[in-house]
Amino acid sequence: MIVYGVAVLSACLILGMVIGQGLGALLGVDANVGGVGIAMLMLVLVSNSSRFKSLTGGTAGLGIQFWSAMYIPIVIAMAARQNVAAATEGGMLALVAGVAAVLVSFALVPVIARIGRDDSAAAPSNPEPGAS
Repeated sequence: MIVYGVAVLSACLILGMVIGQGLGALLGVDANVGGVGIAMLMLVLVSNSSRFKSLTGGTAGLGIQFWSAMYIPIVIAMAARQNVAAATEGGMLALVAGVAAVLVSFALVPVIARIGRDDSAAAPSNPEPGAS
């Protein structure tokens, strides 16, 4: 049932927020430091853990899978919106830095794609005559 997915998601979120607030207080920052990311990692670990197999099996597992799949895009969209709002309030330098980072990332996509390519498998091997 989807209700179990919501329950696991809420427990992970609350625990992640508490840990994030604790990290912020420990670092002397008046903010939540990584609480949403911690909650996301906990949700992934709980939904894939063997300890919670009884909870994640059957129709309950479908609810947990649904909310696990929905959580990451929603959190990324929320974080992106906050970053854009902070950048517009931060002035022109913040906007220029953000645009530059995106352009450099786009330019590096072909470079990174070439790193993972295995050229030796694509080229036919020609053994030398007489080699055994």
